[in-house]
Amino acid sequence: MTPDRALDYLNDMLWNAAVVAGPVMLATLLIGLIISVFQVATQIQEITLSYVPKIITAGLMLILLGPWMIGRMTAFARDLYLTIPALGG
Repeated sequence: MTPDRALDYLNDMLWNAAVVAGPVMLATLLIGLIISVFQVATQIQEITLSYVPKIITAGLMLILLGPWMIGRMTAFARDLYLTIPALGG
């Protein structure tokens, strides 16, 4: 295996990780921003007010997007395993 090919696999892995984790991260970021604006506007400084909605949002996103995430990760792993015979030759 050449170093360029190894870097291509690493790049593909990082890109897939970003695409799979991105929706959950963005959803929790938006909820956190909304809650922070609400806390500043009302001056309520309850710590659980920011954590609980973000945890619920992350859980719902994982439930909704879980099949897509697993499918994408499985496809990447399958493609990687299928290239193993070509790497030895």
